[in-house]
Amino acid sequence: MTQPKEIRRIRLGNTGPEVSPLGLGCMGMSGMYGATDDRESIATIHAALERGINLLDTGDFYGMGHNEMLLGRALEGRRDRAIVSVKFGALRGPDNSWIGFDGRPQAVKNFAAYSLKRLGVDVIDVYRPARLDPNVPIEDTVGAVKDLIQAGYVRHLGLSEVGVDTIRRAHRVQPVVDLQIEYSIATRRPEQKIFPALHELGISATLYGVLSRGLLGGSKPAGKGDYRAHMPRFASENQGTNAGVVERLQSFAAERGLSAGQLAIGWALAKQPRLVTLVGAKTRAQLESAIGALERPLAAADLEALERIAPEDAIRGERYPSEAMKQLDSER
Repeated sequence: MTQPKEIRRIRLGNTGPEVSPLGLGCMGMSGMYGATDDRESIATIHAALERGINLLDTGDFYGMGHNEMLLGRALEGRRDRAIVSVKFGALRGPDNSWIGFDGRPQAVKNFAAYSLKRLGVDVIDVYRPARLDPNVPIEDTVGAVKDLIQAGYVRHLGLSEVGVDTIRRAHRVQPVVDLQIEYSIATRRPEQKIFPALHELGISATLYGVLSRGLLGGSKPAGKGDYRAHMPRFASENQGTNAGVVERLQSFAAERGLSAGQLAIGWALAKQPRLVTLVGAKTRAQLESAIGALERPLAAADLEALERIAPEDAIRGERYPSEAMKQLDSER
C-alpha cells in the first residue's frame, strides 16, 4: 500500500499556529446539509488527523452545540494533533431559526465557557466572532477574546466575514491570525480589498465555501433540512445558467482526471497558495477526494483556462439571501 504524501504546513498569520493547507470544516456534520451519521463523522475527523489535516473548524451554534460535542468525542486521545478553530456569537431558536448575534464581552466569555465544556478541552486554539455585532464595537468583542487569551483559555484571535476597517480595528487590540471568508470560483470579491489588506497586516485567511456549498461539484439541496434550498444560487431562476457553468467545469475537470469538486478545491489552493482552504467533508470518501486535489495541484495554465471558462461573474445569484447579505460587514 502506498504511503500518503506528507502534507506541508502554513503558518496562520505572523503569530499563529502551523496548519495544513487544507482544513476540515465540520459544520455539515451537524445537519446543515441534510442527514448525517455521527459514527461516520467521527471516523472522518480521525481520518483527517491521520492524513495530516490538523485544522478543524467548528461553531458553537452548529447544531446548537451538537458539532462541538461531536468534535469533543472525536478528539479524545487526539487533542495534541489538532488545531481547533471555533466561531461564536450566532443565536439560534429551538426551531433552528437564526435570531441574531451577540458580541458583548460578557456573552463572549459565556460562549467560551460552554465551548470549552462541550469540546472537552482546556484551551481553544483559534477563537473568532462569526459575524460583526452592529451594536457592539469590535474593540469590545475582541477585547474579551484578548482577556481569554491572557487567562489561558484561548490561544489566538481570528475573525470571520468582516471588512477591512473592522480587521484593522481588531488587529490594533489583539493580533489577528486569520480571517475566515467565503472564496471560490464563484465568489472572488475578497481579491479586491480584503486579501491585499490581510497581506499588508500579516494576517492569513481560512477560505470556506470553495465548492459554493456543493454547487460547483454538481450537488443540489437534499430536502427540507438542507438550508441551501434558500440560497439564491440554487434558486430556479439561476439554475439554468449555473448548471451550464458547472457542466463546463465538469468537462474541464474530467479532461484532467479530476472531479468537479477536486477542481474547485484545486483552484482555491493554486490561486491562494499562502492561505488555507476549508473543505466540508462529511464522509471519509469526501475527505479522500479533497486530499486528492491537494496531491494533484493545478498548473498556471489551468488557472488561465479556468478564468476563460468561468470568469468572475459566470455564476448567477448572491452567496446568501438578500437580508443576510446586508448584515455582512465583509460586503460593505
